Amino acid sequence: MAAGATPHFQNEQGLAVIEIGAREFMCIGALPPFDHPHVFIDMGAESEAICPYCSTLYRHNPRLAPTGSLPPNAHWRDQAA
Repeated sequence: MAAGATPHFQNEQGLAVIEIGAREFMCIGALPPFDHPHVFIDMGAESEAICPYCSTLYRHNPRLAPTGSLPPNAHWRDQAA
C-alpha cells in the first residue's frame, strides 16, 4: 500500500458519531501523542463501523469526498508525511 493512500480519522472531541466519505480508513483515536494504535477499518457493504479501541462509530456519508468528514476536522494528516 502506498504511504498516505488510506485516510486517517481522529476523534479528539470524543464524539459518538463521525461521518466520513471513505469505507476503508484508519482510526487513530485522539491526536498524537495521545493516539491509540492506528487501526485499519473496512466497512465493506455496511454503512457503519465501530473502532475496537476507542468505540467511535464511523458512519459512511456518500456525499463526502474520501478524506471528507463531519465534523470537518476529524480527518487527520501526518504533518511529517
